[in-house]
Amino acid sequence: MQRISEIVLRFILLSMVKNVQQIWTECLHILRDNLTPTVFSTWFAPIQALSLDNDVLTLQVKSQFVVDYIEENYLNLLSRVLFRVLGPQIKLEYFVQYDSSRSDVGVNIPSDVSRAPELPAQLAQQPALKEEPDFNSQLNPYYTFDTFVQGEANKLARTVGLSVAMQPGIGSFNPMFIYGGSGVGKTHLANAIGNEVKRLMPAKRVLYVSANTFQLQYQDAVAHNSTPDFLLFYQTIDVLIVDDIQYIAGKRATLDTFFHIFNFLQQSGKQIVLTCDRSPKDLDGIEDRLLTRFKWGLMAEMLKPDFALRKAILLNKMHHDGIVLSEEIVDFIATNVCDNVRDLEGVLASLLAYSTLSDKGIDLDLARDVVGRIVTLKPRERNMEDIMAAVSEEFNVSKDALVSDSRQHDVVVARQVSMFLSKSLTTMTLADIGRCHGNRTHATVAHALDVLSRSLAKDVMLGRRVNRIKNQIAG
Repeated sequence: MQRISEIVLRFILLSMVKNVQQIWTECLHILRDNLTPTVFSTWFAPIQALSLDNDVLTLQVKSQFVVDYIEENYLNLLSRVLFRVLGPQIKLEYFVQYDSSRSDVGVNIPSDVSRAPELPAQLAQQPALKEEPDFNSQLNPYYTFDTFVQGEANKLARTVGLSVAMQPGIGSFNPMFIYGGSGVGKTHLANAIGNEVKRLMPAKRVLYVSANTFQLQYQDAVAHNSTPDFLLFYQTIDVLIVDDIQYIAGKRATLDTFFHIFNFLQQSGKQIVLTCDRSPKDLDGIEDRLLTRFKWGLMAEMLKPDFALRKAILLNKMHHDGIVLSEEIVDFIATNVCDNVRDLEGVLASLLAYSTLSDKGIDLDLARDVVGRIVTLKPRERNMEDIMAAVSEEFNVSKDALVSDSRQHDVVVARQVSMFLSKSLTTMTLADIGRCHGNRTHATVAHALDVLSRSLAKDVMLGRRVNRIKNQIAG
């Protein structure tokens, strides 16, 4: 008796499935007549009808992304079709089938609070996506973790980036939002993540794209009526890297499309890496619903490189390019090129070019000239030895005389000038200057500076001699 009941129940269930499939097929015929072939085949043809129970039609879709897209773009048409076939009382519910590798096999998205009954497994089969052909990941092969120099300014970002590359889409670092000023290495790190994923998992589909390129691709898709193809392509990506996301701020249609792509990839367990020139909280022109998602994972700030990191970057680049520079030149470049890595690399390339064209070695003078073309050089702080040597040469007195007790007029004036230049060209205190000039007191140095200031106001020739010394030191 129990066996007969099971057979009857199965027969009733299969009959219901058959009926609902026939009803949905009728709906699809109407939809096909009102949509372009591409839109119909992309968004509606893959949908399966699962049940029709108590005026609730349950449709199986492959992702929440499809639900969002249909409801935002074709809900009115779908509602009219359902009204025509099933009447005004019909309600619509979705059964979303996620990636089989995830723990959540499926979830119902009802039109009201109640959830649909659990469906037999054979009715929840998701048609497999066809395998996509290989494509160019657009990654820069030079930008790897091996060529990325770590320092205090980027340690956290690099560490997390390597973790993401080893297990993309797994853990709490999705999305990874890298932000910082221009030229601090965001693009290098983003590419390094992509290249490492490709090295460890060659089958993964990794795509690097700038926000500007994404915007142009979307505009082209709209212009050629191929938006569904554009969206489907991005759904196939395993690791999506978008550089300079701030450039699509304010572009509403592009942001809306990116929102849906972001949701689909995130829900499918795919990795998203974003770079930006500022923190999400400082971004204008992007809706809160997207900014909130940017903060879901990890936000890693990259700061301007400090002196130690700048020097390490120079040495790494020199080793890679086969450039040999003295430590004095390396320190000079690292001291004066402070803002970003691009300028450091530009200086090395320019030095090599100038040296090759002029057939001369790279010395400090050439480095000073090249660096001065790229950045504004800081005034060089000279030490006491430089100043005393220049003063001794100008006034034709020995350095020993400058620190002696001699009261000869030329020696006194030279000593005053030496103290004056020490005060104006260094950060030394008056006490330090006095110690370097024969252990004179703070008051003696102050008096000497006052006397020389009055002399410079009257003696034009003395002023010229002081300026000549300054120029010699600066040269």
